[in-house]
Amino acid sequence: MNVNTMIIAEAGVNHNGSLLLAKRLIDEAANAGADAVKFQTFKSEKVVTKIGKKANYQIDGTSGTDSQLEMIRELELSDKSFHKLADHANNAGIEFLSTPFDEESAYFLNNKIGVRLNKIPSGEITNGPFLLMMARFDRPIILSTGMSTLGEIEHALGIIAFGLEAKPGIAPSSHAFGKAFDAAMKYGWLKDKVTLLHCTTEYPAPFNDVHLQAMKLMSQEFGLPIGYSDHTSGISIPLAAVALGAVVLEKHFTLDRTLEGPDHRASLEPSELCEMVSSIRAIEKGLGLPKKICTTSEQKNLSIARRSLVAARPINKGELFTEEAVTAKRPAGNISPMKYWDLIGTPAKRDYVIDEPLDL
Repeated sequence: MNVNTMIIAEAGVNHNGSLLLAKRLIDEAANAGADAVKFQTFKSEKVVTKIGKKANYQIDGTSGTDSQLEMIRELELSDKSFHKLADHANNAGIEFLSTPFDEESAYFLNNKIGVRLNKIPSGEITNGPFLLMMARFDRPIILSTGMSTLGEIEHALGIIAFGLEAKPGIAPSSHAFGKAFDAAMKYGWLKDKVTLLHCTTEYPAPFNDVHLQAMKLMSQEFGLPIGYSDHTSGISIPLAAVALGAVVLEKHFTLDRTLEGPDHRASLEPSELCEMVSSIRAIEKGLGLPKKICTTSEQKNLSIARRSLVAARPINKGELFTEEAVTAKRPAGNISPMKYWDLIGTPAKRDYVIDEPLDL
């Protein structure tokens, strides 16, 4: 049961390098009712080499050269800008988050901005040193699992478990990571530390590549809270993820899908973000509790919708009730039709007219 899915409005780099646009994205996320707004923090030269190429979706969404480095340079915000954005989010009443893509950015977000939790993006799930550093901040971690296998997730969790719990003096190693993972699974203490996000790393992601049922598989395999980071078009898949039990839902949004930039085309516009948030909150209410009862709102309709046993024709006192003399009609209130067979063959205690409720 979902009590309250954490909805993260992923602004990412949809500010296009503009502090003003970034602030407007925060305002729209807050207006939509999202729980948090998340950006991306990085030092371009620490993320990609000069020979790194753009992905196809990045080429489609941007002009200029095919250099990934040149593209993300234009999307990089300063530390000063992030301080202003964190303050702006606080004033807007929405939690500020940002995904770090390098060690310097991670230290900045944790030690200068003071984020409550850390998001590790899908592309870093095999970046062992980065995973270990993130774990050592000892804050809740949301780990996105796009492009990964169960084995890769297990290895990443082993490093994170080691970073969270290893005693001083124990050197990092594959053996140590494996022992840390086994201990974490045995005692279940990662449940309060790590949330796994199912994800398909394509923009937009084809529906037939989503495989939402992987959420259930990861939950069974690792016993951790499971969420979903969505890159599909529209809001149908995020809503389905919440219905399947996602405790965190992350979705890209933009001010205008026609803007130039790598992620705009796979993002929601503000009105769609509002619709997604309100729909998720409705789904949460609809999921309710794991019980089957006649609810308070239903009780007033019981007598209207259900039936009682009534006379199908005039019946005289002492006459035996027969199948042709007894029928079931609305409203309920006297003998339930479930008592039909108890009544048939017994004598009438008084006279009845047509449609008159019968007595046992």
